[in-house]
Amino acid sequence: MKRERATTLLNDMLDRLEEGGWPLDLVDEILVFGSYARGALNPSDVDMVVEHRNDGRLTSEFLNALSYGRDPSASMKRALKGSSRGLQIHFGERKTLKAEGFELTLLWKRGEPVDAARARLAAITPDPAAGRAPRDHMIDAFDGIDRWVPRPVRITLTELVDLKAVTIRQLQLPDVQPTHPAAHEALTRWIDTSPLRRAAAAVLAHLEATSCPLDSVYLHGEPVIGSRYSNTTWQTGIGFGWSHHRSISHHLKKGTDWFEIVRPTRTQPLPPSTSLPRTAPLCPADDRPLAAGAVLMRRAVVPAGRDCPCPTTAGAQGVQLSRTGASSKNLCSAVMWISRTPG
Repeated sequence: MKRERATTLLNDMLDRLEEGGWPLDLVDEILVFGSYARGALNPSDVDMVVEHRNDGRLTSEFLNALSYGRDPSASMKRALKGSSRGLQIHFGERKTLKAEGFELTLLWKRGEPVDAARARLAAITPDPAAGRAPRDHMIDAFDGIDRWVPRPVRITLTELVDLKAVTIRQLQLPDVQPTHPAAHEALTRWIDTSPLRRAAAAVLAHLEATSCPLDSVYLHGEPVIGSRYSNTTWQTGIGFGWSHHRSISHHLKKGTDWFEIVRPTRTQPLPPSTSLPRTAPLCPADDRPLAAGAVLMRRAVVPAGRDCPCPTTAGAQGVQLSRTGASSKNLCSAVMWISRTPG
């Protein structure tokens, strides 16, 4: 992204902030960091920290979004960004980022006129020598798709990989349609041109091809067959764009494996894939490369006689991890996206 475009996006955001209204009247502070703040001429995006208060309405929307597998920060993101892309918002991470050594540049704080933010923005001068900042918390599985994996997700997953509790690999899903009537019925949740429908079709077709039962598939917050209020232990979960990553922990504890389509698109090809050594198939027949942009995550298998490698907490956001009780399969269920490790 050209620096001029990034500056325009920030000025547009400040215009919306000046107009006010809910939920922007809850914002306390906005800071920028990363390559744009250092003056890079072609930043990949603009990293921002937004600190805000909560009220009853925002809390209610947050909890409702979690229960339905949606992005709990969607209302605040829309209010700040509008429909534009290029602003990477980190909510409530100021203290964490400062502790990690990131240099944060204040853009605006409550009580100031927005013109003060515009003046600070104009004072961030271009620096041809700055270049793009390398992303932190990276693993091979994020190659080519890292811009669509939010930093809190990267923190948690890289910690688990470092602990040998996790392996993650990209899959390539062909752009095909499923044939099962239940799959077709599930796709009617979205219009024909929806990128989510395209992504769902590709995953469901893959599950059909690998003989995974669709009556045990949890698709973007709803089961393909049956009720989400049933006591079913879902064999496979499917998510799009990390929109309900906060609820994945519940499914993992119950033994669910997980597909995450990191960037559903309507017509564009998905990002290039990097193949990682697979450690265990999702289903017995799953031994073929699949379209890039899909990430497969599974529960870790702990060999008999070894302790669970998962910590009690992971990541700067304090994401809780927990072990299951002893079982004959020696499964370690953590509350984040986990891929089966060799046993």
